[in-house]
Amino acid sequence: MIEQPAYTGFGFSDEEWGLLVGLPQSVLTAASAAESDGTRRTMAETAAGLETIAAGRESASPLVAAVAGEIVTRVGDPETGEELPVIAPADPRAMIDDVLLRAGEAAALLAARVGEGEAGAYKHWLVTIAEQVVGAASSGGLLGLGGETVSDSERRFRDRLAHVLTD
Repeated sequence: MIEQPAYTGFGFSDEEWGLLVGLPQSVLTAASAAESDGTRRTMAETAAGLETIAAGRESASPLVAAVAGEIVTRVGDPETGEELPVIAPADPRAMIDDVLLRAGEAAALLAARVGEGEAGAYKHWLVTIAEQVVGAASSGGLLGLGGETVSDSERRFRDRLAHVLTD
């Protein structure tokens, strides 16, 4: 007997599942790219984002748990010491705009395919990932001292993401 992919149980096509599985990691990267923080701070942000993604495996939402499980299978489990490579997009603004566009597509897809609870859990998880990333390392300051916990550009990304997901 051939085992069916997890996404078929939710009624998604391979392409739709790819959108839902790719978006959390893209949110992580976009939230980190919202403010240029330097390598050490970006690594802290990436680690916080991956931990939040991995924590999704424990979600009460079967959709979030399945997506998180798929991501951890693909990129590694932070509980075993695996780390994502730090990604620095060549054009952070274009990357952020692309992530926000895909977040809107995912919200529309979820509204059409799953119940409000599942859709809400997934969208809340994405915003939580962004919040954890932008709050993981302060921006600005001198020699790692001072600065803002969340910069204006990071706050703007998080708020725009939340807005796109609720429209």
